[in-house]
Amino acid sequence: MRLKVKLFAKARDLAGSPVALMELPEGATVGRLRDALSGAIPALASLLARSTVAVDGEHAADHVVLTAASEVAVLPPVSGG
Repeated sequence: MRLKVKLFAKARDLAGSPVALMELPEGATVGRLRDALSGAIPALASLLARSTVAVDGEHAADHVVLTAASEVAVLPPVSGG
């Protein structure tokens, strides 16, 4: 399945794009997506370990199964004052 993954903040900067198009097998999980993103965009690897992945507007654990219709976003940690 092909997924469009929205990248925000530092993830977008490191990837050089606001979107990553990923090809994953049917039944892939959020954890598998993290691994695939790290392989496809190595600059994201350490940030992905600390980032939240949202699926259909909800924070998703690594065991959550994705579908081709899933809306996926990577939300890096933020700080500010």
